Amino acid sequence: MKRLLFWFVKLAFGLLVLSLLLVVLFKFVPVPVTATMAMDENGITKDWEPLADIDRNLVRAVIAAEDGKFCTHDGFDREAIEKAMESNAKGGRIRGGSTISQQTAKNVFLWQGGGYFRKGLEAYFTLLIEKIWGKRRIMEVYLNVAETGIGTYGAEAGAQRYFGKSAASLTPLESARMAAALPLPKERSVKNPGGWLRRHGNTISARIGQVRRDGLDACVYE
Repeated sequence: MKRLLFWFVKLAFGLLVLSLLLVVLFKFVPVPVTATMAMDENGITKDWEPLADIDRNLVRAVIAAEDGKFCTHDGFDREAIEKAMESNAKGGRIRGGSTISQQTAKNVFLWQGGGYFRKGLEAYFTLLIEKIWGKRRIMEVYLNVAETGIGTYGAEAGAQRYFGKSAASLTPLESARMAAALPLPKERSVKNPGGWLRRHGNTISARIGQVRRDGLDACVYE
């Protein structure tokens, strides 16, 4: 029993060291592939671009659409988490609990899907990237690994797919439509959205100016 415990502790320590090494490594080098990409039956189209080559409109659009407190939280939006817990307690649908930091941690180091175990690992990696990467690197990685369409990953590949242009020159409306589709990129249309999705994209587009005026993206460009 003691021998088994010894090997368990040794394995846990090894995994801890490995996770720290990966987080430090990806602070400086592009993420080559993620579990989501590897398991995508549609193949992978991606093109890593530094944040300097991604239009600020897209950065502001994803903040407006997904995480307005990105620059002020420590990786977790506690108000959103509390609302999600209340909804879950009532049997309702949980929405809006994950921050961009949490989504980045999940996309890079883990797998899609729920479960308390994966959520626990997600929280662990979120803390690490907040401390080691910082906000600018988190945003850069997020915009390069997020699924932006069927078999398409990252801002550059998405911009080329939908608009035939570089992510460096996206308009506010183009950026807003990409951001509106991010939660369900395989199901939501970017190029010709209709109904609620079109209205949602227009709302995000209008909020881009607010993000700029209120400095909600300041941590990314400081």
